[in-house]
Amino acid sequence: MFSAIAPRYDLLNHLLSLNVDRSWRRKAVDRLGWEARASGTFLDACAGTLDLAAELAGRRGFTGRVVGADFAVPMLHLGARKAAGAPVRPAAADALALPFADGSFDGATVGFGVRNLEDLDAGLRELLRVLRPGARLVVLDFTTPAWAPLRALYLFYFRRVLPVVGRLVSGHPTAYAYLPASVESFPAPAALLGRMAAAGFRDGGFELLTGGIAAIHWGAR
Repeated sequence: MFSAIAPRYDLLNHLLSLNVDRSWRRKAVDRLGWEARASGTFLDACAGTLDLAAELAGRRGFTGRVVGADFAVPMLHLGARKAAGAPVRPAAADALALPFADGSFDGATVGFGVRNLEDLDAGLRELLRVLRPGARLVVLDFTTPAWAPLRALYLFYFRRVLPVVGRLVSGHPTAYAYLPASVESFPAPAALLGRMAAAGFRDGGFELLTGGIAAIHWGAR
């Protein structure tokens, strides 16, 4: 599915979020604490078209490298232009079985990816495994607003508007019906933080974005 929608993936991300997704990614990288390990090696898992990887690699003062890993290879190919000339290396890899040694990375990000893992808890444990002691994981993903009026508007948009626009632009019959369904079944922010703690992450927290439409979670190995 992700390979099929790759050609229109970036366009739809920006269109359907009214371009707010760009600021969300900046905030996610801000939470990574990369400055303490500016020359290190970082992982962007479920990297898609390498938006988060490119955001980190382009930060002033960053002298390390970023590995952008995803199992949808067409996504990586289409994102290559963003990483042109930047210290970003794409890698075809499944987030549930990362081909990296224990303690390989000085930090990791996942943007709109953990929600799609077949086994969320196994994926969190795998991300913990490849981090060095003290390194931080930052997760950016959608959530459902708690405030009832915004929640009702959000769910109407997600259930009625987004699937139609997504189908028309992407040409895929079901991908953008899958998106709202996956968000509605995803753990609430406090519950996701608990799952991260259960996987072994410490010093965790989360920040709600844009009224609770999205959230950034973090924790350290």
